[in-house]
Amino acid sequence: MSEMLRWFEGRRQAMIDELEALVRLETPTTDKAAVDRCGHLLQSRLEALGASVARFPQDKVGDMLLASWHNDAPGPPILFLTHSDTVWPLGTLAERPPRIDDEGRFLGPGAIDMKGGIVIVLTAIRGLVERGELPRRPLRVLVTSDEELGSRYSQKLIMDTAADCGLVLVMEPATKEGALKTWRKGVATYELLAEGRASHAGNAPEQGINAIVEMAQQISALNEMNDLQRGTSVSVTVVEGGITTNVIPPRATARVDVRTLSVRALDEVDEAILGLQPRVPGARLTVTRHHRRAPMERNDRMIAAFNQARNIGSALGLTVREDGSGGGSDGNFTAAAGITTLDGLGPQGDGLHAEHEHVIINSLPQRAALIAGILRDWQFQSP
Repeated sequence: MSEMLRWFEGRRQAMIDELEALVRLETPTTDKAAVDRCGHLLQSRLEALGASVARFPQDKVGDMLLASWHNDAPGPPILFLTHSDTVWPLGTLAERPPRIDDEGRFLGPGAIDMKGGIVIVLTAIRGLVERGELPRRPLRVLVTSDEELGSRYSQKLIMDTAADCGLVLVMEPATKEGALKTWRKGVATYELLAEGRASHAGNAPEQGINAIVEMAQQISALNEMNDLQRGTSVSVTVVEGGITTNVIPPRATARVDVRTLSVRALDEVDEAILGLQPRVPGARLTVTRHHRRAPMERNDRMIAAFNQARNIGSALGLTVREDGSGGGSDGNFTAAAGITTLDGLGPQGDGLHAEHEHVIINSLPQRAALIAGILRDWQFQSP
């Protein structure tokens, strides 16, 4: 065990206490007042570490925070992406208060997604400050408040903040096995509307145009777009249509979820879905894309960044592994823009959006040491 890792191991209880304090502040994305209460606490924590904190007021979600250190220092900034919102409604805490079980797990709503990651960032920076090792390089911590809604309000702020950065560290949790995430699938969602003509199913079925039959043929075409061996899935997840049993249905809708490993595959599926045409004579079809987030690809840039993180971890006595995820994060935005990004730097655990949500306590000081090592020792590669 390295001296730095041993130092952070000595802060284990302090990290547990910090995590419990954050978990006890419930922060459902849609409750602005609740999220802002957590934001005020985080602002005070960041300012106590010497940061200059800018607040970005929001109307529909919690205000967002950008903490900065050494803005006038040379070199590209390192940016942490974090979010304070969770999926859990107010009152969840009364049903599932934070606790530590016999397996060394901290359980509580929001613990792994992603208050544990915030605790790791605060602890790593605090450790470097106390040890006199915080490097004089530009450093930023962005705390958003709408990640669980797809970052619809924060995406521009994320990209503006990351634009000049040399490294983005996403504090989403590690995999269940504790690995960093060097790839994430891209995601796009669509809605299909099929319109036909109503008619009595018994007296004049021939006068109707069956929108459900139209939609059924479109669903079959969508299903044929799956290429699971290449990591492409096209899933029809919600279907609605019809009026009653004796009426030819004039309307049907379907919602579609698409996931791909590459931008190229996402573009190909997007073109195919947006290009769908009606199959039933007289039917009309409208296709709307609601959301698109490009994949975080495991490309040469990602491989080089992971290798450096792994080497830094090895020097600290840590084994750093890599894996990926079928879900997206804010790291998809920055990676797709060509900004060096590492994801899954939060704690090890499991149960995102589930009742057994938990953090493996042993991973907290280990991840804090890794983050501190990256901040202290990271070397930017020449273009």
